[in-house]
Amino acid sequence: MTGRGDRGEAWFTDVYAAHHAAVVRYGLRRLGDADAAGELAQEVFVVAWRRRADVPDRVLPWLYGVARRLLANHRRIAQPVPAEHVEAAVGSDADLVATVTDLRAALSTLTEADQEILRLVGWEQLDLAEAAQVLDCRRATAAVRLHRARRRLLAALASPRHSATPASSATVSPGGEFAC
Repeated sequence: MTGRGDRGEAWFTDVYAAHHAAVVRYGLRRLGDADAAGELAQEVFVVAWRRRADVPDRVLPWLYGVARRLLANHRRIAQPVPAEHVEAAVGSDADLVATVTDLRAALSTLTEADQEILRLVGWEQLDLAEAAQVLDCRRATAAVRLHRARRRLLAALASPRHSATPASSATVSPGGEFAC
């Protein structure tokens, strides 16, 4: 991409082409509605165009930060994707569907701050520096939040409510990804 001095239509077209799908997925995972996720992505890119001189070279974490703030401003509550969408995404593997369902149930017991750091690292696959940028905090703060959120997620997965099914073997790997 071009430098900050040349942030015209070509730059924006490149940014949009490179990151639109990721921003839509970000919104879909938080809203559970494809139309709302598409609208969120459009709002994010309107902000990106208006503030193109302020956009850092690492664009995607900045876009996620904008999306996060837009969601907060609209007071939209993150809703889990309905089970039928999970089944469509993972196919007919009943164990995998049960694992994803257990993981979502355990995740929903956590605070929004814990859910967000886990989603940024696990689902959006950001590193700690990028997650810190999205959360508008220092890298060390993001690392502590991630450590504590992982610990609480593992405790939620191990709770009697979740340990009744064999699918509760889902874990969070040291790299932050959710593993089965």
